Amino acid sequence: MVLKVTAPLAGTAVPLSDVPDPVFAEGIVGPGAAIRPDPTARTVGAPIAGVLAKVKPHAFVVVAPDGRGVLVHLGIDTVSLGGEGFGVLAAEGSTVAAGDAVIEWDPVAVEAGGRSAICPVVALDAPAVADVAAGPVLPGAHLFSWPDSFGGPDGTGREPAGKE
Repeated sequence: MVLKVTAPLAGTAVPLSDVPDPVFAEGIVGPGAAIRPDPTARTVGAPIAGVLAKVKPHAFVVVAPDGRGVLVHLGIDTVSLGGEGFGVLAAEGSTVAAGDAVIEWDPVAVEAGGRSAICPVVALDAPAVADVAAGPVLPGAHLFSWPDSFGGPDGTGREPAGKE
């Protein structure tokens, strides 16, 4: 089954390679896309339906019922803000629908503080994603697809342990 990942906020979808942080730009965290937020994009929603496995003021992870997790990271180096300028709207462990509000923030204030407000949206532990959007996106619009199978019997593109 293909997991449809949607834009958690309005802005411009760009490749992860455009993120000014090598951990995201080089796909170390996983594949996906990034969004340069619209200056008025203050509410950030869940990109998929599932459970909020982790919620921090600057980032959150939603895990789909099949176990696939999607990370949304608001800006770069924003963890150093200690939550200042961010408002958590949904509790860790709660169930959310795609589009449900999770965090409020001010991307203009983030940039005024000398940080990038770009938002990586990452498919955790995925070998690859497909149909990655580019250009303007609205909340809830298609961002990328995460096929559950890229070959290999377990859907990871790799052979199971002991078969390699």
